[in-house]
Amino acid sequence: MAIAKAERLMNLALCLLGTRRPLSKRELRESVEAYLEAGSDDSFNRMFERDKDDLRELGLVIETVESLDGEVGYLARRDSNSLPPITLDAEEAAALGLAAKVWQQARLAGAASGALQKLRAAGLPEDVDPYEAHGALEPRIPVHEAAFEPLMLACRDRRPVVFDYRKATAARPEPRHVEPWALECWRGHWYLAGFDRDRGAERVFRLSRITGKVRSRGGRFTAPVPDVVTVRETVASWAGESADRSARIRLRKGAGYPLRAKATAVRELGDGWDELEIPYGHGLDAWLVEFGPDVVVLEPAELRADVVDRLRAVAMG
Repeated sequence: MAIAKAERLMNLALCLLGTRRPLSKRELRESVEAYLEAGSDDSFNRMFERDKDDLRELGLVIETVESLDGEVGYLARRDSNSLPPITLDAEEAAALGLAAKVWQQARLAGAASGALQKLRAAGLPEDVDPYEAHGALEPRIPVHEAAFEPLMLACRDRRPVVFDYRKATAARPEPRHVEPWALECWRGHWYLAGFDRDRGAERVFRLSRITGKVRSRGGRFTAPVPDVVTVRETVASWAGESADRSARIRLRKGAGYPLRAKATAVRELGDGWDELEIPYGHGLDAWLVEFGPDVVVLEPAELRADVVDRLRAVAMG
């Protein structure tokens, strides 16, 4: 939502909540600065009707009252727009505290802290400090990618985006036109799931491979958003998490920790190399390519061939 519109909606909501009697359109127009700049009456009426619908969609209860002389007025009664008392037990407070600590390294830290302060005022138990509860747990979700915040906002606002994306097997990035659905963190990396307009299908993108700025585009989504977006399941299948076969690889000492964590067997070969058995499933070839010269595929032959083909494509690009 644009800042100017958000400010206009806030001012209109404050006027409707602050009045003791219904206010007419004329009075509201004189009270909200943005409406004074609307120009013609038709422009103002269209803007006001859209704003009123938006506030109602956000949950504000706006009453329409007709006076004795037939003039229509509007107000939002405080008793109709107040939340019930919030009560949280110690475990719920601790869960909120842990959730807030997750975002300490992101720009959402201020919002999380402010939300907790409001919850304290609304009934958070005084003897529970959500930041200290379960202090042995130190959850962290690192957010280093510049693409995270614009994509988070685009997912929230349902705005299509454009960004340059470099696949693991490509030498150069390519533009992608995406309708973003959801962001998830898996194994320390952030992924975006959405509808790729160029390919006409659902795709998952790793944020660390997005280059340059994420640019917003106007218009609505062209594809329906699924009720459940399975980001982790999709990425896990690419990484061989659902595999029922094994592959043997050589891995350089001190490299490839994620591969070592997945290995079902490890054997020292000497000369700075180990031999690993790892689960083999769809997408494992793309994952192995990321480790470059630190990995050599021994078997199966088709996996070795796929990895070699991908490496050749990068070298020739």
